Amino acid sequence: MADSTTAGRTVLVVLDTPDRELRSPARELLTIARDLGEVIAVALTEPSAQTVAELGAYGVRQLLVTDLLGDEADSHLTPVAAEALVAAVTTTAADVVLLSSSFVNREIGARLAYAVGAGLILDASAVSVGEHGVVGDKRVFAGTWDITCAVTTPLAVVTVRANAVVASPAPEAVETEVDHLEVRPSDSATSAVLVSRTEHAPADGGSGRPALAEAAYVVAGGRGTLGDFGPVEDLADALGAAVGATRDAVDEGWVTHDAQIGQTGVTIAPRVYIGAGISGAPHHRGGMQASSVIIAVNNDPDSPIFEIADFGVVGDLADVLPQAAQAIRAHKG
Repeated sequence: MADSTTAGRTVLVVLDTPDRELRSPARELLTIARDLGEVIAVALTEPSAQTVAELGAYGVRQLLVTDLLGDEADSHLTPVAAEALVAAVTTTAADVVLLSSSFVNREIGARLAYAVGAGLILDASAVSVGEHGVVGDKRVFAGTWDITCAVTTPLAVVTVRANAVVASPAPEAVETEVDHLEVRPSDSATSAVLVSRTEHAPADGGSGRPALAEAAYVVAGGRGTLGDFGPVEDLADALGAAVGATRDAVDEGWVTHDAQIGQTGVTIAPRVYIGAGISGAPHHRGGMQASSVIIAVNNDPDSPIFEIADFGVVGDLADVLPQAAQAIRAHKG
């Protein structure tokens, strides 16, 4: 609930997949937004009935849908999406815009901030309102520094990392009103045309595991698996976790590049990270060091990963991980 510090603020929350459902990052954004001011959700495509119903459960009274005009207008083009959000900001007189922290959204957020002269914070791990305006906490330099940034411009644009908060519905559900806003993108925004778009199958082969960048729990394997990711995947399935890997494991062909965590792979910040057979090279640490809790399993007690681990198990992952999976399933059962 907004207090005296946040009263009167309008917060736009940009939905990534409104035509299907509210994904976990969107629910987290809505939870954060309720503490910042009055929440308005924004969809760049027509929402599903399920999305509208879920928005009501999260206390959102208004959903603004941008209707793009023109044959070449496509919300998958970042310049077009940014101009649609400019129109939404102008129409609602918004004070804050929140987006999930994906590669595409970081570009959209930067274009939006430049177009309207807003302050921009990327990859925030927490968002609040302070004395100087909207405040974002971040971890930088591969998770080695924690910093706090304040936006002093009238409008703040913030992309927020997954797992920043635990998503929670509003105390009372409301009726969500759907409004439409016509937007005609400029010739500049549509100068690049989307010729084709192919949606690839999930890298996990349709196992139903969460996306690596968004997962609250991640189990990762490295060279110490010797190519056998069975124990890693079994523990991940017991936890409902995503499966990650080091660059070495990817280079060996044991897993696909989509699972690579590190400076040239996916940067993650889950609530719990479990690294099995991973030494803790700087490249990998740069992609996972912002995890809330780090658990390391390695048969070498001198592995560098133990230096940053909250909990460490010295042992063979082929013995440790199956026992952990068994205990978790027994606890759930």
